Amino acid sequence: MGRTAQPAALKLLTGRGNGTDSGGRKVNAGPAFRRIAPKPPTWLSREAAAEWRRVAPGLQRLDLLKEEDRAVLTAYCETWSQFVTATRQLHDEGLTREVVTVRKDGGESRRTVAHPAVAIARGAGRELRAFASQFGLTPSSEQALARGADDGSEGDNPFA
Repeated sequence: MGRTAQPAALKLLTGRGNGTDSGGRKVNAGPAFRRIAPKPPTWLSREAAAEWRRVAPGLQRLDLLKEEDRAVLTAYCETWSQFVTATRQLHDEGLTREVVTVRKDGGESRRTVAHPAVAIARGAGRELRAFASQFGLTPSSEQALARGADDGSEGDNPFA
């Protein structure tokens, strides 16, 4: 599985001008979506709404948002909220919990297990990185944008 194709606007940001990418290849403009930022859903959690307000203006300035991106941006923001909530819980309660089990003979056994929020934070972190890379919001995806990453077509690769 190769790299995810970048939107035309991202390729043009670092292109050579005249509608070409950084490698001089013509950039297909793609569908003519209206580049209007979506409105956030009214039901966003407080943390998700704050994240929306933080990232949407920058994405809009780069001409990366369209109304049809509402669902993916919402998922990104709510995933951020889950990550923050789980991380705060871990700060308050610790990474582990002691579990006490009562045996049949009446005795107890104790063991330490990972706090359930560890798995929630880990899963949300993975999802967050996947969503964020779609918008160029991670350092590596930002660098790919700065390099004018190709669209993954093998026709331009002399070594393929």
